Amino acid sequence: MGEAEERLAAAVGEAMYGRDRASQELGMTIDEVRPGFARVRMRVAREMLNGHGTCHGGIVFALADSAFAFACNSHGVVTVAAGCSIEFLAPALEGDELVAVATERSRDGRHGVYDVDVARADGSPVAAFRGRSSSLRERVPVD
Repeated sequence: MGEAEERLAAAVGEAMYGRDRASQELGMTIDEVRPGFARVRMRVAREMLNGHGTCHGGIVFALADSAFAFACNSHGVVTVAAGCSIEFLAPALEGDELVAVATERSRDGRHGVYDVDVARADGSPVAAFRGRSSSLRERVPVD
């Protein structure tokens, strides 16, 4: 990928995050967006705990889904989820900093496949997410 693609991916990530109230309200921040790649982090707050005292699976899913969204839109074309699945590998606890790393596995025409690994900041795994994307026929607004 060239410098123009790198700049576009970063601009798309910044513009999308600016409009993404859900990710902002959950305290997610973007570390990096490159073509086909995104790294997003979030600290587990008390309000995110389930009845077992661990991070609610839906919150872990939301983090993975946000990283997926930034990665699959990084090429500048509006892209939405067509389907996804998640495997929960270990619980996350209050105070844990979670990092979701989304990587493009395949992109052909309007369809893509992305893997997202969610881990604690120390690298210990929490979840494995796979998303299928479908691109629409419009550009992501970056202004």
